[in-house]
Amino acid sequence: MAITAGRVRTNGPVLHSRICAAITAVSCLTHLWLAASGHHDAWIGLVMVALAAVCVPCTVHIWRHSRVGALHQVTGAALAMVALHAVLLLGAGGSGHAHGGRSASGAVDTAGAAQLLLVIGLEITTALLAATLVARLRRRAVKANSAEYRH
Repeated sequence: MAITAGRVRTNGPVLHSRICAAITAVSCLTHLWLAASGHHDAWIGLVMVALAAVCVPCTVHIWRHSRVGALHQVTGAALAMVALHAVLLLGAGGSGHAHGGRSASGAVDTAGAAQLLLVIGLEITTALLAATLVARLRRRAVKANSAEYRH
């Protein structure tokens, strides 16, 4: 893969990297929207803004160059978010939001649980897309190197 400064690469798995970057960008925008909505404490909002700020450069690197380092960061962040949201889901007794360890009404809030499950699904999808893109890029590099040695 020939990459020159300031130019978008012309070979490689473009669609795969663009989908991965787009989903990462959606995650960034979602974090910013949730931080601005005021549904969480101020410190959680600040953490969400920081997460979005960290992910934006990775999104650009994946979109433009399929940088393996950025893909590794996205995979790691997505898996960390899966773990965090799973703890929130399980810690709230499946309600997604709880007061003192129990949901406010004593009944399970299925809407909150469904939202957390959707978030977990998106995060798993993001990690899977990034990891499979790394595998494809490595496979292409191995093929390119083996073709070089034959000549």
